[in-house]
Amino acid sequence: MDGVTIIDVSPRDGLQNEPKPVDVEQKFQLVNKLIAAGIYKVEVTSFVHPAKVPQMADANELLQALSDKENLEAIALIPNLKGYERAREHRLSEVNWISAATETFNEKNIGMSIEENMSQFLRVLEEAKKDGIKTCFSVAVSFGCPYEGAVDEEDVLQIVRRVKEAGVDRIGIADTIGIATPDHVDSLMKKVLAIAGDTPVAIHLHDTRGLGLTNAYEAYKAGVRIFETSASGIGGCPFAPGAAGNLATEDLVYLFERMNISTGVDLQKLLGAADYAASLSTKNPLGRIRHVEKQREKGNE
Repeated sequence: MDGVTIIDVSPRDGLQNEPKPVDVEQKFQLVNKLIAAGIYKVEVTSFVHPAKVPQMADANELLQALSDKENLEAIALIPNLKGYERAREHRLSEVNWISAATETFNEKNIGMSIEENMSQFLRVLEEAKKDGIKTCFSVAVSFGCPYEGAVDEEDVLQIVRRVKEAGVDRIGIADTIGIATPDHVDSLMKKVLAIAGDTPVAIHLHDTRGLGLTNAYEAYKAGVRIFETSASGIGGCPFAPGAAGNLATEDLVYLFERMNISTGVDLQKLLGAADYAASLSTKNPLGRIRHVEKQREKGNE
């Protein structure tokens, strides 16, 4: 069976909404542990306004600390053109741009309309191509919006068509509030993949309602081969009420490896990275595999 690529987003999406400070050295160590486990694509930070997301105020310092990691494909989220101007100063593999599939979420999350957002992205895309930096365009709330409710598939597909035609390097589809069901994932992802053609497509799932793994496997069956997850399942969107809990990286790796679907990840080392990620969070570890392992350890005492 075809192998998959895991992009871990715990240093960014996992920590961005933590109420307690997480310093650069701790973030650096988290990235190091992920690399040691065999995860080389990591969304390490974001260039957002510090007043909105204080936890990401150290983006410059962190990327400077990671600049000598030759095997790291560092990804940074950027919300606008100004964010790209800051990001381009660093050795990045890719910048991740986000637009929502609904106007209300886009306004609350980024402060722009969908059209304004698209206009800025097209300018960033042009600059990124000159700079040799790859771009990912991620569509938030693709399966449902906390403000507008159900999202029409065509609203998502219209955005996908535009960025595909513009020449984006990767397309991301996000279940920002963890509301997707397997049938919806199957339906939408097959249509997205058909439009994307040879442009890689990733899915970003939350486990808010306990369907993260099921939806991930459904996405795999539909043809998706890139998955964005977070070590220990920490994180969630600070602008989406009730959206706590990304799909845990270690749970997805466990699923795929047990099915002989290669991830290239060392699960035992990943569990160590997940434990470290959990130690940086005020939340309890959310990954199911770690809970099972700890119960087993108690039983052997």
